[in-house]
Amino acid sequence: MKQAVFLILDDYADWEAAHLSSMLNQAEEWQVKTASINKEVASIGGFRTIVDITIDEIPENIDLLILIGGNSWAIENEELYYLLEKRLLNGQPVGAICGAVDYLAKKGLLNNFKHTGNSVYLWKEYTDYNNQQNFLEKQAVRDHNLVTANGTASLDFAFEALRMINFKDTASIEKEIALQKLGFYEYSKKYGNPFT
Repeated sequence: MKQAVFLILDDYADWEAAHLSSMLNQAEEWQVKTASINKEVASIGGFRTIVDITIDEIPENIDLLILIGGNSWAIENEELYYLLEKRLLNGQPVGAICGAVDYLAKKGLLNNFKHTGNSVYLWKEYTDYNNQQNFLEKQAVRDHNLVTANGTASLDFAFEALRMINFKDTASIEKEIALQKLGFYEYSKKYGNPFT
C-alpha cells in the first residue's frame, strides 16, 4: 500500500488539500494520513482535525509528503526542516502549496528547483533564498521531486502532484481534474455525463 502524508499546521487552508487527498484516498492502492507538530489543529475554515501522526512519526519511506498552506508557516522547527531537506535531497516526492512554499523559500530549500509560489516579492527579505531566476509565474510547477503552487491553485497542484507520482496516465488525470475545473455542464459537453 502506498502512503501519502498531508502535513497541516494550525490555521491550515482546508481547500488546498481537498482535491488531491480525496483522489488519492479513493484509490485502492493509496492510504492518506495527516501529520502535524501538534496532535490537534484547526483549519482556516474552522474544522478541528485530530491528526494521525506527529512529525517525528512520519515514516522515511512514505511515497508522497504534501505540505498544505495556511497562516502558520512562519515557524521554526528543526525536525520539520531536516525532514524536508532530507526528502528533497534524496529525490523523494514532496508537494508544497501557498504558505508552505514560503517556508521552503525562507529556509533555502527552493534553491535547486524551478518553482512558483504566491509571489517572489514576498521573499525579498529571505537571506537563504537565492533562486529568483527560477521562480515561474505559473499556478503550479513540477521540477524533479518537488511540486510547488500558489494558494489559488489547488486543482493545478493536485494535477502536478498526481503526475509526479505516476498516479495514472496524464490524460486520465486531466479528465478527473476537469470535472472540478470545468464544472459539470462543460465537463459533460467535453467528456459526456459522468453519472450515466
